Amino acid sequence: MVQKHDSLKEKIIREMTADYSNALEKNFDLAKQFIRITKSGKVDIVCKDKLTGPEQILIYLIGKLYAREAGLAPTGDASNKELMDEIGIPKGSVLPWLKELRDKKRIDQIKREKYKHHSISVNFVDRTLNDIDKKLKK
Repeated sequence: MVQKHDSLKEKIIREMTADYSNALEKNFDLAKQFIRITKSGKVDIVCKDKLTGPEQILIYLIGKLYAREAGLAPTGDASNKELMDEIGIPKGSVLPWLKELRDKKRIDQIKREKYKHHSISVNFVDRTLNDIDKKLKK
């Protein structure tokens, strides 16, 4: 019986486990179609005019993960002000879109001192990039 248990354990580990730490590397080629990062760590969305506001926020936050991974940004999250300034979305639009994304569990809200920051979980990177890629190929 021990042998069956061990082989099942090995099979589960081999075939069912996911390593989300590799999500950024796995999706690098897809991400670079949509994102550019400056040497100062700023994120630029390449196809901004073809995306909805919430999609722009998601792509921007993915860009922040890449910027952090490259050592160009100290964190992988962005404040409300950063999102408004860098994407160019007015406060009256960005706040409802952030709430919508939080309600759909697509982003997380982090409180830093008195400011609210937002981040996307690395396990949503693949799904988000693929959804946007499919949309843009239509």
